[in-house]
Amino acid sequence: MKITRELLHYLCHLSRLLLEEEEEEMYLQQLNRILSYMEKLNSLDTELVEPMSHPFPFPCPLREDEVRASMSVPEALMNAKETVSTLIKVPPVIEVEK
Repeated sequence: MKITRELLHYLCHLSRLLLEEEEEEMYLQQLNRILSYMEKLNSLDTELVEPMSHPFPFPCPLREDEVRASMSVPEALMNAKETVSTLIKVPPVIEVEK
C-alpha cells in the first residue's frame, strides 16, 4: 500500500490538520517509508516463532492492591488554580466549532 497525496489530504481532513506543501511532502515520504518497513515485517516467515506478549522475559513485579489513606479533598484542592465545589476547573483543551 502506498499513501497518495489524495489519501494524505483525506487523513488530514479527518484529523483536522492543515499542512504546508513542504510538510505534505515530508509526511508522504515518512509514511510511505513506515509502510514499506511494515510490508517487510509482514513478509517475514514467523511460522516457527512462538507468540509472546513481551520480547524479553522478566519477572512481573506486581503487588497486591491495598487500601491506604490518601489526601483529603481540601488537601487535594489546595494547589488547584481554580475550583468549583470539590472539582478542579481546567481551561478547555478542545476547540469547539461554532
